[in-house]
Amino acid sequence: MAKGRNGGSRRKDGVWDPLKSSSTDRQRAQAVPKTPQTTSPAYRLAYVDEDFLCREELRPIRLQLELLKTEMMLTERGIRSTVVMFGGARIPAPGQSAWAARNDIQRANLEAASVYYDEARKFARLCSKYSASFDFQEYVIVTGGGPGVMEAGNRGAADEGAPSIGLNIVLPHEQAPNAYVTPELSFNFHYFAIRKMHFMVRAKAIAVFPGGFGTLDEFFECLTLIQTGRMERLPLILFGEAFWRRIINFEALAEFGTIAPDDVKLISFVDTADAAWKIVQDFYEH
Repeated sequence: MAKGRNGGSRRKDGVWDPLKSSSTDRQRAQAVPKTPQTTSPAYRLAYVDEDFLCREELRPIRLQLELLKTEMMLTERGIRSTVVMFGGARIPAPGQSAWAARNDIQRANLEAASVYYDEARKFARLCSKYSASFDFQEYVIVTGGGPGVMEAGNRGAADEGAPSIGLNIVLPHEQAPNAYVTPELSFNFHYFAIRKMHFMVRAKAIAVFPGGFGTLDEFFECLTLIQTGRMERLPLILFGEAFWRRIINFEALAEFGTIAPDDVKLISFVDTADAAWKIVQDFYEH
């Protein structure tokens, strides 16, 4: 708050606001003498009472808070568009062991898949290099914030000195933020649905690398939004055509009739970062 001539205050956005702020009253409430009354949970201010905020009845409020916090911070940062990168947390960087492998076959496959780590890192570098011409407010890399392909995406942005976003989620494993996420753009979520919204709301392109259930879930969510017209058509790029053709038979779905024949054209297959970036360039006529 900035003090006015008559003792009033202005908010950061310049709006006149003579009322005491919530943060001021929070501090005042903490400074009262400790008595049976003031130490009772009932006395806590509702908006700083974590036990109250975590009650089942407050779920709608928590959903709003998760939507608002990230939206407000990205807006304040001036970020207008993003490039979304999905992919397996278990894919190691080249030369590293496959920590998630449960047998020799998995180890061999995951370590061979480290080529996608390199391509993800390079694709993020290409996007971030272009982002620099917009003062890093357009084409900003956003990942799930974890290891594997996600780390490669944030790392590629860091290679160019660019900021990048990490949308982490609380899980029993795999979801500590990687070291390359810009700290002030490192978010954490409880609700998968709200996290997915933040992936989509600024997306100009979506790159999907080989991954597991989480990657498939994110990919099909995006594909369905585009197919149903709930989201604008944008580059939806699958890295590793051999992997995806083996995992999902898109043509069989079209042949059976559960999707339209042209729905297959919503997807582009690539094997290299250069090919993926060209798709983005051509789509937006850079």
